Amino acid sequence: MAKKALEGLTESMFYVLMGFLGKEMCGTDLVEFAYNKTKGRVSLGPGTLYTILARFEEEKIIKETAVEGRKRTYKITEKGIELYQTELARLKLCVQDGESEDLK
Repeated sequence: MAKKALEGLTESMFYVLMGFLGKEMCGTDLVEFAYNKTKGRVSLGPGTLYTILARFEEEKIIKETAVEGRKRTYKITEKGIELYQTELARLKLCVQDGESEDLK
């Protein structure tokens, strides 16, 4: 059975992609970015992070740009930018839907 294409990103995936916008990053950079951006709400563990990176690389959402010992640096691809923009639009619609509901 073929793997299902990425549909709807997890919060961790979304922040990993956001971290790549406009810059190359390694895993340590991404952990720090997500933690700082969310004021500690999103804390990426190594298992989560490297599973996401492997999946994103396999799906050609990111590509490896450098290897220095164990440190690997990646950058986002056009496909990754499109995925980020699609997810951002989806999340905005979710917020609009939620804000339009009366709290009773």
